[in-house]
Amino acid sequence: MTTTSTRASERFRTADARGTVRVARSAFAGKGRVAFGVFVVLVIGAAAGLVTPWAMGRSVDVVLEGGDLTDIAWLAAAMVVGVIVFAALSGLGLMLTSQLFETGLARLRERMLAAAMRLPLARIESAGSGDLVSRATDDVAQVSSAIREAAPAISGALFTVVLTMLGLAVLDWRFLIVLIVVLPVHYLGARMYTRDAPPIYQQSRVAMGERAHHVLGGIRGLPTVHAFDLGPRLAGPIDEHSWWVARWELRARIVVNRLFGRVNLAEFLGMASILFVGFLLVDSDAITVGVTTTAMLFFLRLFGPLGQLLMVMDSLQSGLASLSRIAGLIEECEEYEDADREHPDAPEPVGRVLVARDVHFGYDTGPEIVHGVDLTIGDGEHVALVGASGAGKTTFAAVLAGVHPASSGTVTFGGVPIGELGDERRTREIALVTQEVHVFSGSVRNDLRMAAPDASDGALVGVLERVGAHGWVSRLPSGLDTEVGSGGHVLTPMQEQQLALARLILLDPALVILDEATADAGSAGADELEASAEEALRGRSALIVAHRLSQAARADRIVLMDDGRIVEQGSHDELVGRGGRYARLWAAWSVGRSGE
Repeated sequence: MTTTSTRASERFRTADARGTVRVARSAFAGKGRVAFGVFVVLVIGAAAGLVTPWAMGRSVDVVLEGGDLTDIAWLAAAMVVGVIVFAALSGLGLMLTSQLFETGLARLRERMLAAAMRLPLARIESAGSGDLVSRATDDVAQVSSAIREAAPAISGALFTVVLTMLGLAVLDWRFLIVLIVVLPVHYLGARMYTRDAPPIYQQSRVAMGERAHHVLGGIRGLPTVHAFDLGPRLAGPIDEHSWWVARWELRARIVVNRLFGRVNLAEFLGMASILFVGFLLVDSDAITVGVTTTAMLFFLRLFGPLGQLLMVMDSLQSGLASLSRIAGLIEECEEYEDADREHPDAPEPVGRVLVARDVHFGYDTGPEIVHGVDLTIGDGEHVALVGASGAGKTTFAAVLAGVHPASSGTVTFGGVPIGELGDERRTREIALVTQEVHVFSGSVRNDLRMAAPDASDGALVGVLERVGAHGWVSRLPSGLDTEVGSGGHVLTPMQEQQLALARLILLDPALVILDEATADAGSAGADELEASAEEALRGRSALIVAHRLSQAARADRIVLMDDGRIVEQGSHDELVGRGGRYARLWAAWSVGRSGE
């Protein structure tokens, strides 16, 4: 069973065992002393847990030997002390273990989020947002669940099992025959589980990612879904991938049930072995009935810890599968950052001229979209890029912004190849503002400070005034302190774009690429938003992917694209005078505008 919506080669990688361990170890760096403290507490606590079964076995011998009540009282006192110490240290060990692993989980979650934020947009698009969201939500939640459920249980149960086995050896080494009987059954059961479970959980996580991909696609296009009644059509793929998830989860449950069957068999064989060995040893006067009783109580005491270990194996395997996916994402980010640092000595750009020469581009899974385009944007020049839908404007703009590397050809800014600038330099020099802007959750002040963390309130008010947003911001319930974004005050598309343009001014890049950034304003707000965009672009070089030809007409130069090629370019007056394609577009636009 496989899902095919996103090709396996395009998904983010899944780390191997070595990579997963490396990422996990890094999450606990500097916690050696805490780990040693946990070790000491759990060892002493597990030893204290053996006092009660030992005292009960000894009580049997005292009674059989005709001992007095004083001996029984001392043994009872020992049991009370043992229970208190065991409970106290077990609780302390659980608290310290939880603290240790919660710290590691917090570090892992931070690294996961940081990696997701640093990956190139082109890589995220090729993998699919569903894969990324699934790793950031489902996988992080699964690792969190495994850490909170499995880690404390495993650490406590493991010490109990080891010390109990040592206790059996101290009573009589021949009781260890139980290991010869029980361990092979446990080993075979665990081996079969660890062989069958990981690939099933991996496929389950992948299926969840595919389901999230389709769910997110429907949610993001909800207005279109409602407008064209696409709900039933979109529900089909979601139902299909939900069933894939259910099928993989059912397979996982079958594997778990088989494991528990083998565990019950091992428990039966272990009890029978203890009774058989104890009978032979008592019959030969090698040990007493009380020692046999202690041995049986020791073994019965193993049921709980062994059950815990095996009960959490399901959660542990699922958590490890998710951890390997998180580690794979972190590894990809590290490799990308290493590649990004390959040009640390690249020169600083000289001037603000962007030059594209013979640029070709096509996505890995599709045909070429941009065909040998040449374009120069001069220092301070505003160039409008126009054309019919599907002409390749947005794709070409993304290549110029460095979002997608050109398949062939060169793109330089200030004489430096875009790929050698590195992310930090490139985003400082070149900013891309698209039609789909994002409002960050939090106050308006914090949203603006995403671009300039040290900006004063005066500076924020100044940029809001420049883009024409200060009026409506001042009328918000709490002004700059008004919560916006998810769960906050709802902004109109034009207000969201004005906030994005205000952030752009605060960022202060040398070159701005506006990809239909004013398209959502509607006719009523188009002029106002275009004025905001002009103010934001003042003093900068700019490439404007224009949805409205009125905006293109004000540019220094207009470039018309068709089928991934530049077919016309010049000033508005020049192109209209030529009577070519742009002139026909302008005539049609003008007729449409006159009818509004």
